[in-house]
Amino acid sequence: MPEAAESQTRPDDRAIRIGVGGPVGSGKTALVAALCRTLAGTLRLAVVTNDIYTTEDADFLRAAGVLDPARIRAVETGCCPHTAIRDDIAANLDAVEDLESDVGPLDLILVESGGDNLTATFSYGLVDRQIFVIDVAGGDKVPRKGGPGVTSSDLLVINKTDLAPLVGADLGVMARDAERVRRGRPVLFTSLVAEAGAAEVSDWVLSVLSQRVLSQRPDHPAAEVAAPSRPS
Repeated sequence: MPEAAESQTRPDDRAIRIGVGGPVGSGKTALVAALCRTLAGTLRLAVVTNDIYTTEDADFLRAAGVLDPARIRAVETGCCPHTAIRDDIAANLDAVEDLESDVGPLDLILVESGGDNLTATFSYGLVDRQIFVIDVAGGDKVPRKGGPGVTSSDLLVINKTDLAPLVGADLGVMARDAERVRRGRPVLFTSLVAEAGAAEVSDWVLSVLSQRVLSQRPDHPAAEVAAPSRPS
């Protein structure tokens, strides 16, 4: 456990919070697990999960051994998942604060929403950035259907690309429609079966962190993403 003095961080040094949302079954928890596997050796990392009546997603992450179990907290929303991540965020804020108090200074907290639909978004009072995850099993029509998760999230992840031939989804159509409705916001395609570490998504997360730490903590590993050739 870090010394108490180390846990007293300035407001601009607090952990970056990234929300991971999306429909039921899109692969949100698997993506969170992949990010933990890839980034936990570099960053001080923790996770808050949301389920309506269970702690299933948190239990999955603990069983997978992707983080020290003390760094994973579960919120049982007892209501529509939208409410707990967008409208009444108190339970999630409490979980974040408890983590920061219990495990000490953190670089990154991933907040996973309960499974929902294309209208799910996070309050920016809870998170700094939002990743929205959809999958190809719903068909290649999903990006063009839009919805705030698809159109306005900071990163759209189109997951389970390995299933595209099985469900008749055209990845080219999905890429074209996603680019059109997102108007330049980034889109990444993933298959966590083929690429378990989600390297491109991990790089995007590191780039988000680098925007803050490059000026404040230039020796931090995340700063290398923004300035890989910077002299040591």
